[in-house]
Amino acid sequence: MSSVAVLTQESFNEHRSGLLPEQVKAAVAGPSGAEDEDSLPTYKDAFPPLPEKPLPEGVQETGNAWTSTIKPLKSSAITQVFHVPLEERKYKDINQFGEGDQAKVCLDIMHKTGAHLELSMAKDQGLSIMVSGKHDAVMKARKEIVSRLQTQDKRAVERMNIEKVYHPFITGAYSKLVGELMQETGARINVPPPSVNKTEIVITGEKEQVALAMVKIKKIYEEKKKNATTIAVEVKKSQHKYVIGPKGNTLQEILDRTGVSVEIPPLDSSSETVILRGEPDRLGQALTEVYAKANSYTVSSVSAPSWLHRFIIGKKGQNLAKITQQMPKVHIEFTEGEDKITLEGPTKDVQIVQGQIEAVVTDLVSRMDYTEISVDPKFHRHLIGKGGANINRIKEHHKVSVRIPPDNEKSNLIRIEGDPQGVQEAKKELLELASRMENERTKDMIIEQRFHRAIIGQKGEKVKEIRDKFPEVIINFPDPTQKSDIVQLRGPRTEVEKCTKFMQKMVAEMVENSFSVSVPIFKQFHKNIIGKGGANIKKIREETNTKIDLPAENSNSEMIVITGKKANCEAAKNRILAIQKELANITELEVSIPSKLHNSLIGSKGRFVRSIMEECGGVHIHFPTEGSGIDAVTIRGTVEEVEKAKKQLLSLAEEKVSDAPVQENGEANGEVKEPADPLVPKKCDVIVLSGRKERCEAAVESLKALVPVTITVEVPFELHRYIIGQKGSGIRKMMDEFEVNIQVPAHELQSDIISITGLASHLDRAKEGLLERVKELQSEQEDRALRSFKLTITVDPKYHPKIIGRKGAIITQIRNEHEVNIQFPEKNDENQDQITITGYEQNAVAARDAIQAIVDELEEMISEDITLDSRVHARVIGARGKGIHKIMDEFKVDVRFPQSGAANPNLVTVTGRPEQVDEAIDHLLNLEEEYLSDVVENEAKMAYMKPSGSTASSMEEPRGPSKGFVVREAPWATGNEKAPDMSSSEEFPSFGAPVTNARSSPWGPKRF
Repeated sequence: MSSVAVLTQESFNEHRSGLLPEQVKAAVAGPSGAEDEDSLPTYKDAFPPLPEKPLPEGVQETGNAWTSTIKPLKSSAITQVFHVPLEERKYKDINQFGEGDQAKVCLDIMHKTGAHLELSMAKDQGLSIMVSGKHDAVMKARKEIVSRLQTQDKRAVERMNIEKVYHPFITGAYSKLVGELMQETGARINVPPPSVNKTEIVITGEKEQVALAMVKIKKIYEEKKKNATTIAVEVKKSQHKYVIGPKGNTLQEILDRTGVSVEIPPLDSSSETVILRGEPDRLGQALTEVYAKANSYTVSSVSAPSWLHRFIIGKKGQNLAKITQQMPKVHIEFTEGEDKITLEGPTKDVQIVQGQIEAVVTDLVSRMDYTEISVDPKFHRHLIGKGGANINRIKEHHKVSVRIPPDNEKSNLIRIEGDPQGVQEAKKELLELASRMENERTKDMIIEQRFHRAIIGQKGEKVKEIRDKFPEVIINFPDPTQKSDIVQLRGPRTEVEKCTKFMQKMVAEMVENSFSVSVPIFKQFHKNIIGKGGANIKKIREETNTKIDLPAENSNSEMIVITGKKANCEAAKNRILAIQKELANITELEVSIPSKLHNSLIGSKGRFVRSIMEECGGVHIHFPTEGSGIDAVTIRGTVEEVEKAKKQLLSLAEEKVSDAPVQENGEANGEVKEPADPLVPKKCDVIVLSGRKERCEAAVESLKALVPVTITVEVPFELHRYIIGQKGSGIRKMMDEFEVNIQVPAHELQSDIISITGLASHLDRAKEGLLERVKELQSEQEDRALRSFKLTITVDPKYHPKIIGRKGAIITQIRNEHEVNIQFPEKNDENQDQITITGYEQNAVAARDAIQAIVDELEEMISEDITLDSRVHARVIGARGKGIHKIMDEFKVDVRFPQSGAANPNLVTVTGRPEQVDEAIDHLLNLEEEYLSDVVENEAKMAYMKPSGSTASSMEEPRGPSKGFVVREAPWATGNEKAPDMSSSEEFPSFGAPVTNARSSPWGPKRF
């Protein structure tokens, strides 16, 4: 009799969630009696035991059926065994097993890859190789073993020329058929895609596999060629894209449903003939589908004036968004300048959208109007106003849209659109503004820049007063950095004239008030002039209406500057001098000295007059303004010091008069001399030497050697600019080096003569240096001409990215290696296939050969499609593409994965040289095999995961009273054991609690 064990429902919630629905129902219902006992699940059915390794003979199991095994962690090292039959072994010398060339190759493979190899030989002389190590190392070792220890006689590559029109029947819909063929034969079949106009199908693999694949392909081809017929139908060119579908999906769909291939003429062809090829009884169905797809979409147009387009679209596309949200499949296109709107999409949707847009157009035409006015473009920016102030005000006030053409259009038409009444009012206002501007006048006033800040005033207060007084006049001051004196006034003629007079009067007052005089006052008396709390200086300023500036206390200057009207400045000056006189014994004396001697008495930078003032106790000596013709010189100071300064000044004047040269021409002693003979040297040009004769002669020779001499050198005119150098640096360097002056003729003279002036001893060196520089420049010109050799190479534009390389790496290497410049065509260039190389002829030819070698290599490349389970794509690609980049770099191939939404998500394309493509494909398929096992394992785990969402919640709905989860043949019910008590701390101890009884349990050994 079978035993029955009962556990509470709460203890097995998680187990129940993994059962099938019918099992759950059975568990909830419970046994109704002895007759239902057989329908209860057994313990092993509800809780299948985990797989366990068989124990060695004689060893007893310590636990029982409940004991579970922990899954070990997966090792990072793997081991693979490869078998090489005798006929495929490259080294067949049986007597030298473990030594000789084969052993050397194995050692080399281990050294290169880091994997460990163990060789053994079978009875049939076949070779078994066990490879251990990291995954990458094992894969590399496998590749080396195949290429170096195994002959490649079994590999084969065959090419079949089959008409392009029969390729779809070989690939099948969504490439299913060719995938099945590859799976069935084990060969790789590369069928060129529809976009490539090639008839050659490439089959690679082992000889037997290739032969089998060729037979099957040939059978399909001959069968279709024999049975298939064609029909040609006319379909509008605009509807071809609907027949093709996105990424050719519609063509694949028709091929899948009917077995008929649909041939569409290329885009650049004007033909509208579509050819259907297939079994005669299926052509009708295919034709129906082609017409259905072609007519499922339609193109229509709605007549709408182009000026209404933006109103139809609405602000930020709001109006149009309402329509497109309802009908997302309809494409609406507005063409600028055309009075129509083009609609494209499903026929029914297009008809609905067309009705909606026509209704909007009718409504807009009934309540909107537009007009155009002609205004000279020079007034457009004034109509717009500063920051668009004028035009924005007109738009908002009249509720219209105003389009003023940009400056580059040079159009005088301004367009106004909106409500009919608003359009007319805006037109009237704009024309009035334009008319007023035509009567405007622009006038330039010359005002010294030093007065600009004073006219503008602090924070623009004064100029604001002027603008308020003349509101129709625009006043523009130049930028301070321009150092310009021109102030521009613009506005109505009469207002501009009034404003001009007002500002002229203002400037005249400023000029009058800008007279300035400096008064020398002894430093010790400055505080007395200021007065207590500034009382004295304030009183003088207010009573004379002048501005008085005193030097800072820490300054050595004694000058007090008075600014204002001339008469007021003089009055202020006299009052300040009077204060000084009262405070000290100061006197003032005037001395008459001819004005022509004043500059010589003052000396360079005031050297002579300053020494007299310092020597005479700090007296002040004032000379009249230069050019005034006044002879009076004023001396101010103490009586004794003034007398002393007067004597020194007169003494210095007498010295200057006695030293003055006698006039050669003009009046002297009241007599007029005849003009001097130009051939006779002037007195100022004669140097008189006195001394012994021989010494005088030596001195004359020495003096003559110091006289500059000029020579000329002929230098080709085109080299002059190189001799001068950037900003004259070249010629300055030569003049400094040779201590001469070099004069290059002006550009407009086009002369070849360069003059060198300097001492005779320096001229020869300078001439040699100049001629040497000319030789350098001529050799540079010749070198430049050689480096300017240019040649072009014709390369298909599709290869250009490959020649450039990632981030320009390849082309940069060619440029640097051959020292040339390589120019690729611009996007809008007519000759897109022309690459230009510039440099030395031999270098340019070498660079061309390097590029041609790359092109030849690219042309030899093939592309093969393989089926790689899409579930492993992410693992193969790796984080940020590191995995796939490593593969591409290692095998020198390009690997392309399908885009999301592709018809065949498992199709991967490998491009490169044939042998490299084969190796890369082998590697990818090995990775797929390894990764796929992990994927399958993970999917199996997911099957046992607790379901989420509605399933789980539905299983946890409240139920009525339950006897718990009932199973038969439980391990605790087979003997005298009772069911475990889950409330017992002994049966279910908490973590860390002491174990009171170590007796065995049907639940297995306790592991605490």
